[in-house]
Amino acid sequence: MSTIKSTGKCIYCKESFSKAGISRHLQKHLQEKTLLNRPGNSFMLKIEANPHWGSRPYFLMLWIDGETKIAELDYFLRQIWLECCGHMSSFTNPKTARQRGSMFDVFDAYDLLEQGKVKQYEKLMEENSGEVPMSKKAIKTLTKDLKLIYRYDFGSTTELLVNVICDFPIKADDSIVLLSRNEPLGLSCDDCGKEIATKICAGCVNYTDEVLFCKKCAKKHTKTCDDFADYAAMPIVNSPRMGVCGYEGGSIDKKRDGN
Repeated sequence: MSTIKSTGKCIYCKESFSKAGISRHLQKHLQEKTLLNRPGNSFMLKIEANPHWGSRPYFLMLWIDGETKIAELDYFLRQIWLECCGHMSSFTNPKTARQRGSMFDVFDAYDLLEQGKVKQYEKLMEENSGEVPMSKKAIKTLTKDLKLIYRYDFGSTTELLVNVICDFPIKADDSIVLLSRNEPLGLSCDDCGKEIATKICAGCVNYTDEVLFCKKCAKKHTKTCDDFADYAAMPIVNSPRMGVCGYEGGSIDKKRDGN
């Protein structure tokens, strides 16, 4: 999947662009909005799978208002790309983490969380690991060219790169606006190579390159893979968490969530 080229449609003019070109195009639309008398602060984000963690054809382009809390961004990412079993998640500023890098007792931090002392927990994590408090507003966190690491599920982790492309002196149209995302990739069956895949075998992901199957080849795979027949047959979805844990798709933008 790493060689697949992905495209996304602009929410405003409906034209299609490459992942590289969509950012420049969307900036023009948002610059036009600065002519409106609606002072405030907002940011355009590009979110994609961390290049160190595998395939990168998946992307989201978001417009987030400055008054939006980081927790709302976390919730949005969960609902469109990630949520399966209510796992924990975090945003981290890697530069801050490297600069401070002091040792601290993680268990003390989790004790604070269990005691309901959320603000104390967030302060301790931010000071010692660069973790961004979920309670912070975007205006207090985001700046142009900032890069954050987002992790969902600290076991079977899906890791994303959050890149702040630019900022604008206006309010966004909503707390978070989905400007664009990659269109369904139309992944081919790994077995026959001819038909579009409809299932992924979660049990084979770490052991073989043949994990995507069309309907016909999925029936054949059921006969040779006990895991696939039992629990590992999962749907093809438009997300970097496809095939991981119990993820079967999102609840936002469902039309583009399948293959």
